[in-house]
Amino acid sequence: MPYVDIPSRGDYVSLWYRTNSIYGNVGSFDPSKPTIIMLHPLFLDSTWLHRHFDDPRLCTQYNLIAFDQRTMGRSRCRPSELHDCYVDAADLALAMQALFLPASHFLAFECISVNTVVRLTALWPELVLSLTLCNVPPPTELKWVFNAYDELLQLWCYACDLDAFELGASEVVTFMTGETSNTDLQDDLIAYWEAWTPPTKRLRIVELVNIMMNRTPLTSKELACIKVPVLIIQNEQSTVAPLKHAEKLRDQLINAEDGARLYVIKGAKACMSIMPGSASLVNQVFSKFLATLPKARSDLVPPKVPVLERTKMALQTLADLVGEPSYTSRDPRSCLSFSCVSSQVAQSQLDNLKFYARDIDKAFCPLGRDGRPMRKFSERQQSHWFHGDHRGMSHVDTAELLQAQKNHRMQSPERAVSGQLTANGNDCVTEDIAQDGRMRRTTFNTNSVEKQVVKGSINKVVTQSAKVNNLK
Repeated sequence: MPYVDIPSRGDYVSLWYRTNSIYGNVGSFDPSKPTIIMLHPLFLDSTWLHRHFDDPRLCTQYNLIAFDQRTMGRSRCRPSELHDCYVDAADLALAMQALFLPASHFLAFECISVNTVVRLTALWPELVLSLTLCNVPPPTELKWVFNAYDELLQLWCYACDLDAFELGASEVVTFMTGETSNTDLQDDLIAYWEAWTPPTKRLRIVELVNIMMNRTPLTSKELACIKVPVLIIQNEQSTVAPLKHAEKLRDQLINAEDGARLYVIKGAKACMSIMPGSASLVNQVFSKFLATLPKARSDLVPPKVPVLERTKMALQTLADLVGEPSYTSRDPRSCLSFSCVSSQVAQSQLDNLKFYARDIDKAFCPLGRDGRPMRKFSERQQSHWFHGDHRGMSHVDTAELLQAQKNHRMQSPERAVSGQLTANGNDCVTEDIAQDGRMRRTTFNTNSVEKQVVKGSINKVVTQSAKVNNLK
C-alpha cells in the first residue's frame, strides 16, 4: 500500500499518497517529466483532487503525487497538541526524502495547505521548484469565520443522531461551496465525512481545527525566504479568503523570482478544487505558468545530504527565523520538533483533545452495519412542519423565512465584541480572542446543558406540574 511511515520516539505518522503512475507509486514515475505535488483542501483528502489528476493538461505532461495530511483521509497519526503547519511541512519534507522525490512544483489549496507549503519552502528550499497557492487565507482567521468554526465543531463532534450530523455537515458544505443547489456534490461531501470523520473520530477534526484557529501569521523574515517562482490563484468573491489578503501576500513576497503573480477567478467564491469550472481554470492557468519555467527531470536518487543532517539544518534555520536558539537541541528524528506552538497554546490544545476524547467510544456513528452511509442527504425525509411539501405548502415558507433572516442581518448593525466572548466581523482574530475560544471549547458543548425529561402521559405531566405549583 502507498504509505510513508515516519516513526520517532514521541510521535508516529503514516502518510497515504496517490499518484498518476501506472502502478500507483513513485517507482513508476517517468524520469523525463517534472513532478507536481498537490496538497488537498481543508476537511478533504487527496481523492478530491481528481479534477486535477484526470486533466490531460497535467496528467500527460507531469508526474503527479498527492499526500493526505496526517489527520485526514487514510493517513494515520497519534493525536498531538503540538501539531501546527510547521509539523505538516516537516511531514512533507521527510516523506519526499524517504521516497527519493526530486525537487517539485507545488499546487496547494486553501488554508492549511498554503501555510504548510510556504513554511516548507522556507526550511527546505531545495525541494521546491515553484509554488502555486490557491485561495490564500488571511494571516489569522476572520472573526466571523472563527465563530462559525467554533459552532460547527460542536455540531459535528456531538451529533446525537443522523439528522443532527447532516445538519452540521450541510452547514460545512455551504461554508465551503457557497451554494446548496448542487445536490450531487452535497451528497458526495456529506457521505465522505460520514465515512471518514464521523463523531467517533472527532479527535481528527478537533486537531485540524486547532491548527487552523490557532495559527500564527508568517513574518516578513519567513516570507523573505521564498525565492522560487510563485503564482497565486484567488477567487474574486470568497468570503472566507478575501482577495485583499492574496494581494497583500503578493506584495510581501519580495524575493520571489520575477515577482509573485496573481490570477483572479472572476465571480468565483467557493473551494476551487471541487467546483468543476474553477478547477478547470486552475489547471489552465497552472499549466501555462509551468510552461514558462525550465523543464526539470524526476530522477529518483537518494538525497545528497543525509536526512538526519538535513533535518538538523532545517531546525537551525527555524531557530533563526523564530528567534529561539533552543530549537537546535530538539530531536531531529521527530516531526513534532518543528512545532512552533507556545507552551500556553499547547496546554490548551492538550486539554481540548482530552475533553473531546471523553466518551468517544459512545459517540454516534452515521454509518450502517455494512460500513456505508445509511442514505443520501438529498433523500432525507423532511417531515418537520417548517418544511414544505412538493407543492411548497407549509405553515411557514422556508425560502421566505431564510430571506427575511438574511435581510434582517444585512440591515442590523454589527454588535460590538463584549468581553471577547464572541467573534464577529471581517477583522482577523487576535491572540486574546483565540485564547478565549480555546478555553470556551473545553467548557461548553451540547452535553453541558442539563436536560430534564418527563416521561409518561400528558395527564401525569399536568398532575406533576400542578403539585409543583401548589408547593410553591
